[in-house]
Amino acid sequence: MAKNIAEQIVEMLENANVKRIYAVTGDSLNHLNIAVKKSSIQWIHVRHEEVGAYAAAAEAELDGFAVCAGSCGPGHVHLINGVYEAHRSHVPMLVIASTIPSEEMGMDYFQETNTIKLFDDCSHYNQMITRPEQVQRIVQTGIQHAISKKGVAVIGLPGDVSELEAEEATTSAQIFRTHPVIRPSDDELKILAELVNTHKKIVLYCGIGAGEANEEVIRLSNLLKAPVGYSFRGKMAIQPNNPNEIGLTGLLGYPSAYHAMHDADLVLLLGTDFPYQKFMPVKNKIVQIDESPERLGRRAKLELGLAGDIKETIKALLPLLKEKEDSHFLNEQLAFYEKVKENQLTYVKDFGKENAIQPEYVAYTLDRLAKNDAIFTVDTGMCCVWGARFITGTGKRKMLGSFNHGSMANAMPMAIGASLAYPGKQVIAMCGDGGLSMLLGDMATIFQYKLPVKLIVFNNRALGMVKLEMEVGGLPDNETDMINPDFAVIAQAMGFPGKNVHKPEEVEEALKECLEYGGPYLLNIFTNPNALALPPKIEFDQVLGMTKSMAQLMLGGKMDEVFETVKTNYKHIKGLL
Repeated sequence: MAKNIAEQIVEMLENANVKRIYAVTGDSLNHLNIAVKKSSIQWIHVRHEEVGAYAAAAEAELDGFAVCAGSCGPGHVHLINGVYEAHRSHVPMLVIASTIPSEEMGMDYFQETNTIKLFDDCSHYNQMITRPEQVQRIVQTGIQHAISKKGVAVIGLPGDVSELEAEEATTSAQIFRTHPVIRPSDDELKILAELVNTHKKIVLYCGIGAGEANEEVIRLSNLLKAPVGYSFRGKMAIQPNNPNEIGLTGLLGYPSAYHAMHDADLVLLLGTDFPYQKFMPVKNKIVQIDESPERLGRRAKLELGLAGDIKETIKALLPLLKEKEDSHFLNEQLAFYEKVKENQLTYVKDFGKENAIQPEYVAYTLDRLAKNDAIFTVDTGMCCVWGARFITGTGKRKMLGSFNHGSMANAMPMAIGASLAYPGKQVIAMCGDGGLSMLLGDMATIFQYKLPVKLIVFNNRALGMVKLEMEVGGLPDNETDMINPDFAVIAQAMGFPGKNVHKPEEVEEALKECLEYGGPYLLNIFTNPNALALPPKIEFDQVLGMTKSMAQLMLGGKMDEVFETVKTNYKHIKGLL
């Protein structure tokens, strides 16, 4: 019996080493569903397509490629947020967007959407299959685009087309995973070396693009006596075994990296497209090296911009450099970093009180108890801050989040993808109460597939980051408070243990119990809603804004909230101003 188009697509996905497809099945996806059932690929039945897209994005980041699917109309519309996440994070993902019968297109048919228009802004490749002769070429080309351009490819598939008889094409069906060596030219390297050799105070600032170059970055840092800062996405790769690291900068970071970058004569931006222009120095010379030359110069004024893989570029550059003998600048920045870390520990030592446990203490304890090779996922918002500041990179750990797209609700779905891709790893989702609430239903997916995911809920009963944004903008926080259900009881209703933690002295034992449990587990920790996360660079306008908002709260009679906010964050504010 001849195979149909759905079976042909699945066969190609098997040959591309796809292990699973995240989807909610539906009429236009049914033939693909049955084709998957006959194959080695696992169909992961999520409760919401957005969760499937996030889970696939996590798997793609960890493994290099993943697939999600959505049925016609609402099904693939639900995918869109997770698809944006994958595309903006530059991870290779294929989206199969099944759609209405081809003869009904353009007739305002039930559940009709235009997949080309819908996915155009979040994909490198976006095409519709309408004939059997197209299938092999479009699938192969789509996967090739996703892998080589590091982003999303979308294939529209009408339900009626998927059941047509397949035809073999004369073009290639295999996927080519190439690994070219990209570095600046010899002449460009000489110019870079001259710049580096003639400057005394140098800082290396590394992003995810330097993730494969930990050893090379350390060698360069030691040679130049240069402190090393990093972005949030670069932390897990750059921090480990690095004696000259000074933390991360940006909204979630430390003042040490910010201080060093602004005090340097020369800053080398290595594999980073760090988005916050206000944190970039403006009075010193900046060199940016990135494998994608279109990113050069869009965040800072550059002295020199070069295209190249960071690992290969540093290897080619090292022989051209003279070793620096003066380590005064490096030692000065390392000493400042130690003071900053000491200041951070004041929050760890202050455990908080009943129903107001300090989130810093929770994150610090979690870091200490988690395995050396754990995979962490962090919700956008305050959980990102605590993950950035207190979860330590070991060289084996991974941390996933919505770092570029900045969407809420990503931690639990990403943990699903991570746990399926790496069933032997400890997977820990650091969830905000707001984020978890958004996609709560897919806790059932965790139970259905018996995934040993640990959900640590930082339950501050508020949209914490939004509250902070309003306050530094001089506004009293409004409609940021949340009346939550009992997440522990919900976990139990879903089929796995859930526990509430109200007191600081309960935290460590509760975390141990959670992490040692052999299956999924939810820990609902009542954290301090007034704990703030101030950036390393505090503008006068932000201080003024906070003063205004506190005054408005006082005039509104919320004296208790003002008092708790000031008391909770005095050490933090004092240490940064």
